[in-house]
Amino acid sequence: MTFRSGFACFVGRPNAGKSTLTNALVGEKVAITSSKPQTTRHAIRGLVHRDDAQLVLVDTPGLHRPRNTLGQRLNDIVRTTWAEVDTIAMCFPADQKVGPGDRFLVEELAKIRRTPVLAVVTKTDLVAPERVGEQLLAVQSAGEAAGLVWRDIVPVSAVAGDQVDLLADLLVATLPEGPPMYPEGQLTDEPEETIVAEIVREAALEGVHDELPHSIAVVVEEMVPREDRPADRPLLDVRVNVYVERDSQKGIVIGRKGARLKEIGTVSRTQVERLLGTPVHLDLHVKVAKDWQRDPKQLRKLGF
Repeated sequence: MTFRSGFACFVGRPNAGKSTLTNALVGEKVAITSSKPQTTRHAIRGLVHRDDAQLVLVDTPGLHRPRNTLGQRLNDIVRTTWAEVDTIAMCFPADQKVGPGDRFLVEELAKIRRTPVLAVVTKTDLVAPERVGEQLLAVQSAGEAAGLVWRDIVPVSAVAGDQVDLLADLLVATLPEGPPMYPEGQLTDEPEETIVAEIVREAALEGVHDELPHSIAVVVEEMVPREDRPADRPLLDVRVNVYVERDSQKGIVIGRKGARLKEIGTVSRTQVERLLGTPVHLDLHVKVAKDWQRDPKQLRKLGF
């Protein structure tokens, strides 16, 4: 049997379903999802293990018109990833018409001559079959207008699992022959601290105002076993700082009498314990890093 291995990345405008699709293909949650635009801030790698292939999925931030230094750096991540992967899949949500942002992306992808590009119509479970058909035609037209020949165009629903396996087959077919790059069973190459921070950020994003999500950053300060615990009852102390840009935002994240922060901790701890396989004491603190999205020094401190 010929074994293939390589890298594929999902691109698309913000909230096109890239992270949900990555998780569906991997079979476990490796990228956080949210209805808030620009949720993804790192190139998260998820690993798909098959008998005939190992597919490394790179979930990138949505390419957008940057408003600050953070936005510029997120766009840099996207373009760097394009140059490094074996194949690219662009996501078009079925419940939104192909717009100027999509056409801009298609034109940018048309400039990449040697890398196969697939089109994926996502979120097909949200619309009628007729609408899916209209979107497939619109995607085909967008490619033709930009001079881009799609390798394939496939409709999928990551939530319902429709045609996810077919998409995996199409992506694997574009990969070069080669041995596995990661051990069997490994789902991501992200450090545990990074995934824990993302889990907390996902919980913090839920239910906050539209202007606040971009201002939230999360850093895991330490993860250490508690020394006075017996071997059969371990406990991991995880100290996490949640950063916002203004004092008023700090109050929103903490909530009335600390209720919002407590809810974030409860939701996060369950997922962190599942990830790490051990009981966790999650210690959350909210801090202000004034205008960190525009400050290169603070961006470096926060991992960007």
